[in-house]
Amino acid sequence: MRIRVAHLYPEYLNIYADRGNIAVLARRARLRGHELEVRSIGVGDALEPGAHDLVYVGGGQDREQTAIAPDLAARGDVLRSAVSSGTALLAVCGGYQLLGRGYLGRDGVVMPGAGLFPHETVAGGTRMIGDVLLECELVPGERTMLAGFENHAGRTLLDAGAEPLGRVVHGFGNDGASGYEGCRVERAIGTYLHGPLLPRNPWLADWLLARALAHAEGGEPRPLEPLPDELEQEAFRVAAQRARARGGRSSV
Repeated sequence: MRIRVAHLYPEYLNIYADRGNIAVLARRARLRGHELEVRSIGVGDALEPGAHDLVYVGGGQDREQTAIAPDLAARGDVLRSAVSSGTALLAVCGGYQLLGRGYLGRDGVVMPGAGLFPHETVAGGTRMIGDVLLECELVPGERTMLAGFENHAGRTLLDAGAEPLGRVVHGFGNDGASGYEGCRVERAIGTYLHGPLLPRNPWLADWLLARALAHAEGGEPRPLEPLPDELEQEAFRVAAQRARARGGRSSV
């Protein structure tokens, strides 16, 4: 099966080795006999709802985010339509921020957002940096741990009733105070975790792949054939241990 991926603004939003996430998805798809067809979407390029099975948006510094924010905001209707029709999506750090309603910078300037995720982001006075460990429940009744690294000054404030990606066990998360990290809308996930995220969390890569495949096939997500993940599990173990060494959930 061919899995069509739209990688938004890779020339701007790749500060945290975000292409590593695409590499993981491509490898895990290939090992199961599928092909990842990745198309780079730049400023002004066409993005049609339903034309892709998975959308990916990486992270960038404020300068790069400012450069692409108006173009991304103008794609809000298309992205919301795609997600509502079953397209999977992963947005990391800056991409996560700009898929909300907007980002208020320290200079008082607002970067517009696409309005996919129910949140707003405001710049804080200090950066929140370090390893993070989350408890997630993307599949009802199945609690899974997620490990990553965060480095952000933005405080992302979820709307009441919004669904976070997970509960912070160790680290800062969205705002350093709520105890939540990331956001989920249907098959779309936004998160501050990078470094990149998927090499140490293969179960999340498979969660995304299963939903992208379901969109490509026109059916419901099905379990994927397990892969030997010894190296990935060791990467997770090291990251999780570093997060635990922080000594509990932090707040600023």
